[in-house]
Amino acid sequence: MQTRRTMLSRSAQVAGMLATLGMLPGLAQAQAKAYNTAAFDAKTMAELMKALGAGAPVESKDVTLTGPDIAENGAVVPVGASTTLAGVKHMLLLVEKNPAMLSAIFDVSDAVEANFQTRVKMGQSSNVFAVALMSDGKVLYAVKEVKVTLGGCGG
Repeated sequence: MQTRRTMLSRSAQVAGMLATLGMLPGLAQAQAKAYNTAAFDAKTMAELMKALGAGAPVESKDVTLTGPDIAENGAVVPVGASTTLAGVKHMLLLVEKNPAMLSAIFDVSDAVEANFQTRVKMGQSSNVFAVALMSDGKVLYAVKEVKVTLGGCGG
């Protein structure tokens, strides 16, 4: 009789062998190639926009950023980004003083409302940005300072 543990173990072994042989499913390979490491390695807004091939960002009242003024625990800070503008390609959440500025990137299509909520990790008090990359090349953002009382990145 095959147990759940045995089946999971064998599935992991098969997946490992496929990965070693370069025989991952096409979708997994396409996503791995599309991963933009330069964007996640960016330390400043200018480096990030260059890595994404975007122009200079402009502050806008049409982009909304939600989050606490003071976060008690930097390991789980609830933030949200939204906009009602048409033509949004991507929504980004950035934390200025984190080791990797880019915390989240959401792909938006006409079928998706550009309204996202998530939790980010913050090592210290910092500005948080919600950025909308538009299909016409414009980059719009909103910014909010979030103060952290207990650091989430080892502090």
